[in-house]
Amino acid sequence: MILKYCLVGLLCVVGTFALYNGPTDVVELTPDNFDRLVLNSDEVWIVEFYAPWCGHCKNLVPEFQKAAKALKGIIKMGAVNADNHKSLAQKYGISGFPTLKIFSGGKHTPYNGARNAAGFIEAGLKAAKEKAYRSLGHKAGGSSDKSDSDVVTLTDSNFKELVLDSEDMWLVEFYAPWCGHCKNLEPQWAKAATELKGKVKLGALDATVHTSMASRYQVQGYPTIKFFPSGKKSSDSMEDYNGGRTSSDIVTWALEKFAENVPAPEVLQIVDEETMKACGEKPLCVVSILPHILDCNAACRNDYLAILTRLGDKYKNKMWGWVWSEAGEQPALEQALELGGFGYPAMAVVNVKKLKFSTLRGSFSETGINEFLRDLSFGRGQTAPVKGAEMPKVSKTEPWDGKDGELPPEEDIDLSDVDLEKDEL
Repeated sequence: MILKYCLVGLLCVVGTFALYNGPTDVVELTPDNFDRLVLNSDEVWIVEFYAPWCGHCKNLVPEFQKAAKALKGIIKMGAVNADNHKSLAQKYGISGFPTLKIFSGGKHTPYNGARNAAGFIEAGLKAAKEKAYRSLGHKAGGSSDKSDSDVVTLTDSNFKELVLDSEDMWLVEFYAPWCGHCKNLEPQWAKAATELKGKVKLGALDATVHTSMASRYQVQGYPTIKFFPSGKKSSDSMEDYNGGRTSSDIVTWALEKFAENVPAPEVLQIVDEETMKACGEKPLCVVSILPHILDCNAACRNDYLAILTRLGDKYKNKMWGWVWSEAGEQPALEQALELGGFGYPAMAVVNVKKLKFSTLRGSFSETGINEFLRDLSFGRGQTAPVKGAEMPKVSKTEPWDGKDGELPPEEDIDLSDVDLEKDEL
């Protein structure tokens, strides 16, 4: 937020509100000092990107300052007014506030811990420990240094927030740094976490440090793996992992659980931009154009929607989006996906991010669509670029009321003034 103080006859002075003014151990970072203090430094930094008007950012200030005071001389903590210094925000892909990142050795990773002083302290000390081990060519705990992992580091302080209170499905490894079996599992666990990204989250908790969670789940040997299903979790919802210890074993076991728990997608009518925006966030989006209601009554349309619903359930573990529109309601979309030229119903599967699509050439039946989708899931089938090099704008329409269509009323024509007996010249 920027305030302008203007006096008559004087220059206008521009000032900026910052959340960390006054005596504080949090360093205010700007484009002028960021590289020198953070990127080119040998120290570990926890950096918050904030906006002065952001309520969550304001609530975070006391916890962030507590951690900065406790970590003074050990870990540096800084804050960037991303609303004012947009170049830094853009450089580090900041799209929401507050966003926190850990900088070490010129590299940065997202902060995934609890947003309180204890969480910041744990994450900072962990990053410092990893930095020290990297100087020896090892990870903390003694294993060889590898690239950044998709495994989430869990602690006593962030376990409830990240696992128990989330809607996500989790596999959690309870390990000990000195455990040989844990060290052997580490690369397999990391590989599985990458393959399962977006479906099942994998976490790791050092049970020798975070003893509260280890005790709660009766961890008596290492590694111990527990499964936490999606949705609301209770003490009875957790179960033991009983699969193998290779990445393929872990992925197979997790995907089976995922398929059991993931709800079938809803087949949504395209009525506005939000519908297509949500569909575009999926790996693929199945777009169907159904006949006009005057060409296919309510029972006919519901039969088509039932087919799409059943197939959506069959392919639910793919996390695809499913949408439909009435013929002629979204002409720009039909043109972009080359639909309608062969009549209705018609279907295309589109990758919105890559702007590629594939069109159903077979019959619009459960068997025909299933064969089409099966080929796509195996990477087969021809694709084409979306016409126009971008997804078209969606027209805002009224949702279908579930009823049959009605023909427009006929106009009454007054023939009283027409002389039907007069010969035409």
